[in-house]
Amino acid sequence: MNFSWARARAVFWKDWVDLKKNRGMIWSMLALPAVLVVVPAGVVWTYATRPDAVDVGVIAQYYGGPHRGVDAARFMVERVLTDWFSLYLIMPIFVPILVSSHAVAGEKERRTLEPLLASPVTTMELLVGKSLASLAPAMIICSLAYVGLCLTVDLASYGSLHALILPNTMWSFGVFVIAPLFAFFGNGIAVLISARVGDSRLAQQLSGLFVLPMVGLAVGQFANFLKADVAYYGVIGVVVLLLDGALLLAARRLFDRERLMSKWG
Repeated sequence: MNFSWARARAVFWKDWVDLKKNRGMIWSMLALPAVLVVVPAGVVWTYATRPDAVDVGVIAQYYGGPHRGVDAARFMVERVLTDWFSLYLIMPIFVPILVSSHAVAGEKERRTLEPLLASPVTTMELLVGKSLASLAPAMIICSLAYVGLCLTVDLASYGSLHALILPNTMWSFGVFVIAPLFAFFGNGIAVLISARVGDSRLAQQLSGLFVLPMVGLAVGQFANFLKADVAYYGVIGVVVLLLDGALLLAARRLFDRERLMSKWG
């Protein structure tokens, strides 16, 4: 049977309607973006409003920057935002995991999976529709969080630094190029795991383990072991792109409709 976008869209809209009815999940998806906007804005405000503070200069020197005044404050603001981007990338992985971990296991618990598997929808149409239903809210939330971060950071820093810190090249590249690749990765992992286990909570917990490497990268940056820039995230993006391709092939091979119906029927 040929691939049909109409059937894939039908799966997408079904999951999208289910998501809108789940207010608890919506609030869960919004919690992390709120933290990722408010916390760095607060740190930026602390540095920007105290450019002559001794501690600002000392920290700037530790990271190899100027030691006093507005230049040190500007350096630390940019450094915080550079390091914080590694934490921001947790969001495009985390949000699809919340949605996709319910894509199969959750539907099985609600006993709505069998009619879908018995329908004329092909495996690829099912995967595409369910993936879009988790990728769409993830990218909407990531984009809105970026806009909110730009506004709050610039409001916090402009009065003292007299410059617009965001948007910049690294963040824009990361949000609109790297983040979608991470979102696809998180979605693929969650779909595969939820297809192999019968409990949505277990699927969510197992999928969440794949956030840990990003936490490790963030720790490395905050500890000054890793030097992040556009090239650094470009390399990470290429690696994740290759992983996304492998996940797509694995999902098509491992998403066994007959097994899902027979094992959980």
